[in-house]
Amino acid sequence: MKDKFYVYILSCGDGKTYVGCTRNLEDRLARHERGAVPSTKDRRPVELITYLVFSDKYRAFEFEKYLKSGSGRAFLKKRLI
Repeated sequence: MKDKFYVYILSCGDGKTYVGCTRNLEDRLARHERGAVPSTKDRRPVELITYLVFSDKYRAFEFEKYLKSGSGRAFLKKRLI
């Protein structure tokens, strides 16, 4: 796989989850941990629950979008966390 795209799920300090998509998972997690991501800066600490790797950027972003939808949240709770 040449280019990899990661859809990741974090557990946040407020007891909720955060779903994101990135090309560089290690860097993105570091940014979440130091409070450089507006969506999670007030929800720290964050912990990586799981991630999925895609070779197609568009499929990765579509899956992230799905996980943020109502049925995607239900799938997330039932199957992934």
